[in-house]
Amino acid sequence: MLIGWLFCFFNAATWSYLCEKLYICTITNRNECSRYIIMTVMKKVFVSGCYDLLHSGHVEFFRQASQYGELYVGIGSDATILEYKHHKTFYPEQERLFMVKSIRYVKDAFINAGSGIMDFVPTVEFLHPDVFVVNEDGSSDTKRKFCEEHGIEYVVLQRTPAEGLTARSSTDIKNGTCALPTRLDLAGTWIDQPYVSCYAPGWAITMSLVPTFEVRERCGLSTSTRNTIKKIWPVKLPDMDPEILSKLIFCFENDPERNDGIVSGAQDAIGICVPGLCRHYYNNRFWPDKFERCDDETVLSWLEEHLCMIAMEPRRPGCSVVAGKDITETKVKTLAQAADDCWKAIMAKDYLAFSRAFKASFDAQVSMFPAMIQGCVQSYIDKYSALPGVKAWKMPGAGGGGYLVLVVDDVKNFAKAHPEAIPLTIRRK
Repeated sequence: MLIGWLFCFFNAATWSYLCEKLYICTITNRNECSRYIIMTVMKKVFVSGCYDLLHSGHVEFFRQASQYGELYVGIGSDATILEYKHHKTFYPEQERLFMVKSIRYVKDAFINAGSGIMDFVPTVEFLHPDVFVVNEDGSSDTKRKFCEEHGIEYVVLQRTPAEGLTARSSTDIKNGTCALPTRLDLAGTWIDQPYVSCYAPGWAITMSLVPTFEVRERCGLSTSTRNTIKKIWPVKLPDMDPEILSKLIFCFENDPERNDGIVSGAQDAIGICVPGLCRHYYNNRFWPDKFERCDDETVLSWLEEHLCMIAMEPRRPGCSVVAGKDITETKVKTLAQAADDCWKAIMAKDYLAFSRAFKASFDAQVSMFPAMIQGCVQSYIDKYSALPGVKAWKMPGAGGGGYLVLVVDDVKNFAKAHPEAIPLTIRRK
């Protein structure tokens, strides 16, 4: 009755304006418009996300979500993003809140008070939305179950750009800014220093990683070498022979005019520049005598199925990981043997043998450099080593904090149970 009276009262232009004010911008038919007014205007629609590096994809998502009713947005706090995504935001939460609130499709926005992947729960509990909208890549069984338990309609949207625009994502924008890889050492760490390999020669095993996560400073992922590379190639590595490139980087980083007496290990440059999996042999020299590479897809995929990282506190400024070092021939030979065993296990895709060798390599490192474990490190080891499905663990680089690398039965299942886990992507080329 009311709708019929409104049809008589308003002309077509007025109806078009009314639909626009109600965020029903694509509806021009009066009957269709009236149906949406009845069905959606009174509904509360909720979406949640970081909305850092705000772009056209976010705006289009808001537009599509607003067609289900009045749109309310939950925004991840700075603390939550740091904890869950392992990097600081580009824009602080109040600035992100201001930008999101300024978008015409948004009725109101809030900073989520919760934490982790479900940080929006307190927002939902006071807002009581009728509809929860997510992008296809933001959908999860946990969110769906939560909505079912609270009587909330769960809607999954396809990630589509606005007409005439290019698809955008925050990850693409970040990666487009700097796509330089980082490195993870798997076994034999410290053998690339002559004061270690002088006791016994051996291999160091590294793999080059795609930066799918924020590469934090002072965390064992060779950020100092990576920052050196940025001075020459800020965005990506040049297309040239990776072994030659790694030697150029090593020489550039270790300027002969430096007078501090510190020479960075060659494994950092090699691990970054050489794609896939690589081992390099050291015998009382800074540069390795020989290389062996593996780019077998079955091997690399197998490693990705079993390796992930947990972010810890960064290594503290002034912290010395070489204090109290105790290097002996026996200990170095143990380290070298563990690296040999690790490589053989990887080539055979022998999970249990790999786990044993991985852990043996770390134990050998700590026996020589006990200061690798300090600060928060032991508490993280105690926590994660006791979890089901965790077979081995180590810290990348020199230790003292940063990340804890885990060997697990299945990365996907482990990450579902522990959202803080960071899956790894090995660089193929």
